[in-house]
Amino acid sequence: MITRMSTLFLRTLREDPADAEVPSHRLLVRAGYVRRVAPGIYSWLPLGLRVLRNVERVVREEMDAIGAQEIHFPALLPKEPYEATNRWTEYGPNLFRLKDRKGGDYLLGPTHEELFTLTVKGEYSSYKDYPVILYQIQTKYRDEERPRAGILRGREFVMKDSYSFDLDDDGLATSYQRHRDAYIRIFDRVGLRYVIVAATSGAMGGSASEEFLAESETGEDTYVRSTDSDYAANVEAVITPAPPAEPVEDKPAAEVHHTPNTPTIETLVDYLNAHTDRTFTAADTLKNVLVKTRQPGAQEWELLAVGVPGDREVDFKRLEASLEPAEVALLEEADFAANPFLVKGYIGPKALQDNGVRFLVDPRVVPGTAWVTGADKADHHVVDLVCGRDFTPDGTVEAAEVREGDPSPDGRGTLVAARGIEIGHIFQLGRKYADAFSLDALGQDGKPKRITMGSYGIGVSRLVAAITEQSHDELGLVWPREVAPADVHVVIAGKDDAVRERAEAVSAELDAAGVQVLLDDRTVSPGVKFADAELVGVPTVLVIGKGLTKGVVEVRDRRTGDREEIPADDAVRHLVELVRG
Repeated sequence: MITRMSTLFLRTLREDPADAEVPSHRLLVRAGYVRRVAPGIYSWLPLGLRVLRNVERVVREEMDAIGAQEIHFPALLPKEPYEATNRWTEYGPNLFRLKDRKGGDYLLGPTHEELFTLTVKGEYSSYKDYPVILYQIQTKYRDEERPRAGILRGREFVMKDSYSFDLDDDGLATSYQRHRDAYIRIFDRVGLRYVIVAATSGAMGGSASEEFLAESETGEDTYVRSTDSDYAANVEAVITPAPPAEPVEDKPAAEVHHTPNTPTIETLVDYLNAHTDRTFTAADTLKNVLVKTRQPGAQEWELLAVGVPGDREVDFKRLEASLEPAEVALLEEADFAANPFLVKGYIGPKALQDNGVRFLVDPRVVPGTAWVTGADKADHHVVDLVCGRDFTPDGTVEAAEVREGDPSPDGRGTLVAARGIEIGHIFQLGRKYADAFSLDALGQDGKPKRITMGSYGIGVSRLVAAITEQSHDELGLVWPREVAPADVHVVIAGKDDAVRERAEAVSAELDAAGVQVLLDDRTVSPGVKFADAELVGVPTVLVIGKGLTKGVVEVRDRRTGDREEIPADDAVRHLVELVRG
């Protein structure tokens, strides 16, 4: 069916929306693809819904190709399955919770591991039933604290989530690889530039985990890759290479120094270099940062000290990822007042140990390393405090910022950083959810065998925004052909009856040949039509106008900007070949 712009439910905008922060937000609203309803909640208008459905089609085709079977769960879910896995509390404030008229607790599903597991448990009982892969494409809900960037970070979004169920870990590895390969085909088909990086599992649990990130400066995820290998990881998943331990015998004794007015690393280093016969850098200091943590469901906060080399800041996202599912917050003035042994700017390991505060350090803080750090007294620091001799941390934590130029964790090359948009995440969950619900299969030997699971997500609606971030120019959207709302945008650039009749005839022939046509048959100026064609972003534009008197029409490539005049009589054949590649 030909889509006529004279009747299409569409209003394009010439001005950017006031709250637009990124190109995808700005252009999808201006081109009439989406409209804001509330923070993080958007309606999909006809052209936008077409793109969303095209993305869904690609995802379905590739999931079906690996033998996955589509099902559909409700978004409104009872509390009990999520209590069984403790995620009713682990999800914290990000979960939409509600009660029915009888006082029963429900939630709007953020993800469906529990339901998938229970469904398989209810239907399958024998080893002969496995392996199986199930998936759904469904709306999810998360109460984002700061929804932003249009549909990139919303509170309601469309997601494909699939789950593999296998009898053993070898089967899980196979299912994981099949999903990984399918994701590569999906993202290739929709025309994205992306990287695959090592990732953390977060509240999902499990072991092996990788993210697919669309390359974009507007992305919220920072990732790093090696200059000399294929190593790549989200910064939250970077494992810091620990240096070898050092001997302690040759280290001088720890000594407390009066260091007036040195509450910062910079002032401390300047003072020591001016008042001692040694040279110090920020990397020689140990910065102890105090936070408080609270486990899901707990009422009380616990103090936690994090020690990192003084030349680095604490990356709060890395710290949160390391401590998940615990909630993490910085200390407030009231916390310092309640714990007077914490002397701001001069906190050291001794007071922490004496007062039972857990002390986790950066992996670079290994036995035998000597540090300058706080002496737990205003205007005093201790020099040559040796790890393993003068203090013993309670463990290590990945919390320090990852910087360009750091050695790659695989020992090959150094790290460079970039930003990306998370578009897919795959996990080897293992038996976390199978254990929670006793998901077993009766084995060949007549004994129950615990099932192992994988979880695999794609942000379907986010994909629309990610594609937009990579496929636009100063004039508007530029859709890859696989997901475009139409194959050809026919512009009637003239009032002559012959021009309109030829445009109608060409559109009908294209439609009959299976080419999706967007026909601009409005009674507006050619300039308005051309501006809207550039904004809407259909990859091929056919202009039928004054050239018709010479027997030619113009074909424009929205992606390259190339223009070509071709014989009007050859237009249908030319475009059909172009669309079908």
